[in-house]
Amino acid sequence: MKFAVIVFPGSNCDRDMYFAAKDALGEEADLVWYQDADLSTYDAILLPGGFSYGDYLRSGAIASTSHVVAQLKEQAAKGTPILGVCNGFQILLESGLLPGAMLRNKKLKFMCHQEKLVVQNNKTIFSSLYAEKEDITVPIAHGEGNYYCDEQTLQQLRANDQIIFTYKENPNGSVADIAGIVNEQGNVLGMMPHPERAVDKWLGSEDGLRLFQSLLNNWRESYVAGA
Repeated sequence: MKFAVIVFPGSNCDRDMYFAAKDALGEEADLVWYQDADLSTYDAILLPGGFSYGDYLRSGAIASTSHVVAQLKEQAAKGTPILGVCNGFQILLESGLLPGAMLRNKKLKFMCHQEKLVVQNNKTIFSSLYAEKEDITVPIAHGEGNYYCDEQTLQQLRANDQIIFTYKENPNGSVADIAGIVNEQGNVLGMMPHPERAVDKWLGSEDGLRLFQSLLNNWRESYVAGA
């Protein structure tokens, strides 16, 4: 399986994401500068955390207008798995690939610590190796991670089982304790916690590794076993 890790000016978790895909998971991965990207040859696309374009205007707002987002939308429509973490999630929201918006944390402070999540839906390509309602530990690191959507959107997310992860003890004020959601097709996941920083015990948790292993298993079942 071959991963593209998109690098924007201001990305700072791209190496973490690259390590998770290449070293922890043991698959191919490339760091891809956003202006040079050709995403057509990749099996999955990873949008890392950081501060793309310095978070000017709003987090992820300027990156969402870059040419690579047109490719992201094309690949999303084809069913290619896309994972956006932290700033990557914010870019997915700003580009319209996922519904909702991100606000500053409820207490207006940057937070960086381990957080307990609850797996709400384990029937996706990103979460199939977790147990439903399982508690997992994944770190957060954000100042604008307060997910917001209106009541109608929240009802749609619930009705379509698009809420994948929730916070056990909501740290930032997110609507309905939401930590991660997928699109209706289930191939685009955005989440504020960092699974790429939880892929080995020496990082404090290896619970994030199963997210990448879920992707790999589903890819093998879809493209290798069926070849």
